[in-house]
Amino acid sequence: MHMTWTFTKFTCTALLVIGGVAPNTYAQSTGMSGRVEVQDKKGRAADVDEALVWLEGASATGVAARRVEVLTEDKAFVPRVTIVPVGSTVAFPNHDPFDHNVFSTSGPKVFDLGLFGRNQTRTVTFESAGLARIYCNVHARMAAFVLVQNTPYATRPDRGGRFSFEGVPAGRYTLRVWHERGGERTVPVSVPATGELVVALDARNYAFVQHLDKNGKSYDARGRRY
Repeated sequence: MHMTWTFTKFTCTALLVIGGVAPNTYAQSTGMSGRVEVQDKKGRAADVDEALVWLEGASATGVAARRVEVLTEDKAFVPRVTIVPVGSTVAFPNHDPFDHNVFSTSGPKVFDLGLFGRNQTRTVTFESAGLARIYCNVHARMAAFVLVQNTPYATRPDRGGRFSFEGVPAGRYTLRVWHERGGERTVPVSVPATGELVVALDARNYAFVQHLDKNGKSYDARGRRY
């Protein structure tokens, strides 16, 4: 069964391959698993492991806040995609020999960490769930994505697109899959069930659009600093 959703920049297709059960349901006795595909103009995307997969409707009990690091290194955020529980603190250590200015103007928290230099660190704590799109006000191409969630069932697939969740209680959930170029898709799932779930995101029509700086202005209009 194929379902297609059209967005401004891309088209997302969810392909559900079900064996012996009603569509949109999949699980195993030890949990649930599936596979994500991101199809771009060259075929399947090599960065499918930068997708985000999570279940909504799952109990948030036992999801403890933590501290993680997202490095600024070689004019890039490392890692580029991160998942943290609600209440977690994300630190941004600067490993470059020049300044960065990490900021976000939308999502679960709007923040501006200001300019900070090599061997300095700035932090931000996320008190609400959502997808944070994070940029550098100095370097236009730097981008990171932090998924803040209150579910214990959130992960990134491996390089083959495979993902799994262990110990999922029986019930109905919403599976959400997101990728920077492939967009987002939601799929209702039930636990337990049998079959195979493949969620395919179609990024063939994706076109890069440069985000604006923290003041809502074009980077090109300011000239380059580094």
